[in-house]
Amino acid sequence: MATEVTDAPDERRYEIRVEGEVAGFSEYVRTGDLVTFTHTEVDPAFEGQGVGGTLVRGALDDVRSRGLSVLPLCPFVKGWIARHREYADLVYRAPAEEGEG
Repeated sequence: MATEVTDAPDERRYEIRVEGEVAGFSEYVRTGDLVTFTHTEVDPAFEGQGVGGTLVRGALDDVRSRGLSVLPLCPFVKGWIARHREYADLVYRAPAEEGEG
């Protein structure tokens, strides 16, 4: 199964294509150096085939290559990161206030 994950900035989403057909997407809002993932969907015809995980991995690899951080509001993206701790360093952490420790 040939897959390709691409950023579609005009649509504000990452898309995954399987054999050239859009099989799913992950919507985001980008502000400065932060990419907030808000919603992920996989076409029911492709569910259970690892398409969602491949989509998230590809999107996060792209975010990493751009030196950006991630705010995973989407439950699917958040859960995927929780299961793949090698991506946890991408998650945005608010800077500690002065005096906190």
